[in-house]
Amino acid sequence: MNITFITNRLTHHQLPFCQNMQALLGGGFSMIATVPIVSGEEHRYPSYRENTGFLIESYGEPSAEIKQKIFDSDAVIIGSAPDDWILPRLKAGKLTFKYSERFLKNGLTLKTFPRALIGAWKHHGKFQKYPLYLLCSSAYTAADAARFGNYKGRAYRWGYFPEEKRYDQQSLHAKRTSGVLSVLWVGRMLDWKHPEAAVLTAQHLKQQGVPFTMDLIGTGPQEQALAGRIAEQGLSDCVRMQGAKSPEQVRDAMERADIFLFTSDFHEGWGAVLNEAMNSGCACVVSHAVGAAPFLIQNGENGFLYQNGNLEDLFQKTAYLAEHEKERRSMGEQAYRTIAEDWNANAAAKRFVQLTDCLLRGQDTPYASGPCSKAEILKNDWYQGETM
Repeated sequence: MNITFITNRLTHHQLPFCQNMQALLGGGFSMIATVPIVSGEEHRYPSYRENTGFLIESYGEPSAEIKQKIFDSDAVIIGSAPDDWILPRLKAGKLTFKYSERFLKNGLTLKTFPRALIGAWKHHGKFQKYPLYLLCSSAYTAADAARFGNYKGRAYRWGYFPEEKRYDQQSLHAKRTSGVLSVLWVGRMLDWKHPEAAVLTAQHLKQQGVPFTMDLIGTGPQEQALAGRIAEQGLSDCVRMQGAKSPEQVRDAMERADIFLFTSDFHEGWGAVLNEAMNSGCACVVSHAVGAAPFLIQNGENGFLYQNGNLEDLFQKTAYLAEHEKERRSMGEQAYRTIAEDWNANAAAKRFVQLTDCLLRGQDTPYASGPCSKAEILKNDWYQGETM
């Protein structure tokens, strides 16, 4: 089987999947990068570009050889490239996938609807008569596509698959026995990531008399305002702003944290930090708006969802985990298993090859959940803040 994956750049979020595809297919797998690395950012990508064996860099018009490779492949995944790259194979009835985060992060208004409608037709609608399928790197992608009549019955759960680590659960638990509850928030400090919600949660915990520490890792435009709020509310003794950290330092912090807060709104396309926190065994409290959340979190089992913007819901579920160590530990263990068993690059690669094989034989996906299972139509307001 020959599969080609076309995207903008090979990043650390894509690398594990590509490596596992190469392990399965050998020379039958290729990745084509379509966007050149910006001058000054070379240091971010060299380890991903060297010694991969599958990476082809093609900027601008593809060569005749690359066009032939795209056409000849049994399946092509296209994320970032002109539609012309796949049009010949679509017209020939060849299996093709587009993968995307959600299309309507900003919602729809009377002003934006015409442009969205044109874009949906230009890049998706006019190809619906061909064997074109959608890999949804957000639980809301299928619903956004369906708004314009696209990919009905042909949308599958997908995502990003950062490096997965294997842990001994007892060793992870040993890192969390300091005696003081540890709460963690990680991300760029942007308005739509709502780091202030974490600080307000800290204020609530302190008012409830819960002993804890909270670390905020990241930098951004909201940083100064957050520092002022922490000082004003008398939280400096329990809330620490840690600034930027390396990926290794972030994972170490996750391995030590009891609770992970993810507070983004609907602008969060996927949110790979959730994969990493669950893989680290954290008990996660996650806004239902996060693109990854409905796929990864079974509410009350391997983490908690809270209704986006409902701070009382966030406070209640965080306080519950703070006060119930047994349940907190169980959720963290279930979170780890979710990543270790289903939502990892190895599983995604095997499932995608199987899905491809099924579709080529005229069958549909054999999976009822996890990557490559059917993506349901999930609207923004699906979650109504269930009580515990």
